[in-house]
Amino acid sequence: MATIGLSAALEQFHPNELLEHCRLAEQYGFRGVMAADHFQPWVPAQGHNAFVYSWMGALGVVTNHRFGPGVTCPSFRTHPAVIAQAAATLGAMFPGRFWLGLGSGELLNENVVGGEWPEPLVRFEMLQEATEIIQKLLSGKETRYRGRYFRMNKVRLWTLPEEPVPIYIAATGPQTLRWAGRTCDGLITPGAAPDKLRRILADFAAGAREAGKDPDQMPKLLQLHVSWAPTDEEALQNALTEWPNGGMNFPKQDIRSPEDFAAMARLVRPEDFRGRVLISSDLDQHRAHLQQFIDLGFDEIYVHNVGRNQAEWIKAYGEAVLPKLRPCSTVS
Repeated sequence: MATIGLSAALEQFHPNELLEHCRLAEQYGFRGVMAADHFQPWVPAQGHNAFVYSWMGALGVVTNHRFGPGVTCPSFRTHPAVIAQAAATLGAMFPGRFWLGLGSGELLNENVVGGEWPEPLVRFEMLQEATEIIQKLLSGKETRYRGRYFRMNKVRLWTLPEEPVPIYIAATGPQTLRWAGRTCDGLITPGAAPDKLRRILADFAAGAREAGKDPDQMPKLLQLHVSWAPTDEEALQNALTEWPNGGMNFPKQDIRSPEDFAAMARLVRPEDFRGRVLISSDLDQHRAHLQQFIDLGFDEIYVHNVGRNQAEWIKAYGEAVLPKLRPCSTVS
């Protein structure tokens, strides 16, 4: 049976409030948290930017299930050696519960330190180097690194987890997916049309098989945005005001600021959310929406309700959606 967890929007809520959401979600049957690693909110109205690694330390204390960042870019704001240190610490504190999600980043979050914002291929190459550094350090071995993009003097991590921290890569493109399948432990990808997700899963599996790994044994995580409220009108208004970025059907990696996103948000129309954010007051429709992704073969689905009505939504899902989900019905 797939695990349904909470996608925690640190861009949208005070960190203490978000901890309460996560505690409540666990009480109502959610199992785990995917925590956003953002330096800025998407739009100013969201209003927050808590540091995810501080927050996850508290999360591990107040909840009991698996968690990790969805996702950290280890290439610009922070050297990958520091990300490795943070991951090792959380892995040591919460054995078997912490996973590390990595991705190639977006300008909104990475431009805080200035400098050039490179093209996608360079960002991918930087992600590859950064991941290699992190893997070497998490092995516990003394490591020196001299790459095209990163340098690291000979160091080792002294505080290590009892069991290895798994590394999951956020990916949608074929090249990144195949590399992730070959070199890492699992996949993170955003919600999309079923045909696109089948292609994503196939490319990831192909990479895993190239490395002699069984893709069926590698976790596949999906992040899903929904808007639920007691009425369809309220659900739509929540999406338009709280999460207009969900209706922007174009690449967002090169947009610089929340103010730029807010200007673009004025162009978002209700139909722009179609296929990207489920907007509905019908909980059975939400159940069917999640079930299709379970049937595609995702092992963990982390759901973010885009409105401020978190407690109401968590209780509604816990009572009327999660108990009705079935194990994957796909026959391979």
